Amino acid sequence: MPEPVPPKVLVFDVNETLTDMSVLAGPLAEAGLPGELLPLWFAGVLRDGIALTLAGGRSDFATVARDALLTHLATQRPGADPGAAAERVLKALPELPVHPDVPDGVRALHAAGHRLITLTNGSAHTTGAVLERAGLGDCFEAHLDVQGADGRWKPAPSAYAHAVRAAELPAGAAMLVAVHPWDIDGAARAGLRTAWVRRTPVPYPSALRSPERQVTGIDDLARQLGPARG
Repeated sequence: MPEPVPPKVLVFDVNETLTDMSVLAGPLAEAGLPGELLPLWFAGVLRDGIALTLAGGRSDFATVARDALLTHLATQRPGADPGAAAERVLKALPELPVHPDVPDGVRALHAAGHRLITLTNGSAHTTGAVLERAGLGDCFEAHLDVQGADGRWKPAPSAYAHAVRAAELPAGAAMLVAVHPWDIDGAARAGLRTAWVRRTPVPYPSALRSPERQVTGIDDLARQLGPARG
């Protein structure tokens, strides 16, 4: 079977796909919360944001993330100043580092002629700040967030449609690159091609649509795709 033609644009998820969120354990601890709460907090943010979308509601990432922090602070640090503690964690988001494989991988993809954009449930402004700090600002042609899709969080089809509309391409010419299987499944159902970044030994869920490619990092994706065509 011939190798598939490379996609014309790569659409990158941001949180955990490009950024290393594990460093937020430090600000959580400074706010008086255990660092090991990080995965539970972030999963709760995604749950509530996606649930709002399903119910027809709207909210931005920062608001949902802050509410989730206030809930944890109320149960684990009663009597503290929850607002100040929550802000300490949220202010750390633009300072997140990228994963070690990201700089070389992104530069290799850019040098090979691939178009690169980002699409996040978070903030496009924060994405831009993070990638600029990583020295990768010039590699991306656009940073998008779901507020441009009427506030509907991924995996809503309109979120992916927003990205391919911005790229001025049909869905089948775009490839979503993400670490989250639910994001891969949503993009596949919206007609995009997909690449799953497997950063842990956890297997891909059998109930979801399978990714076209599986990679160990962004540098591995660059090796697999090779040069862009056309």
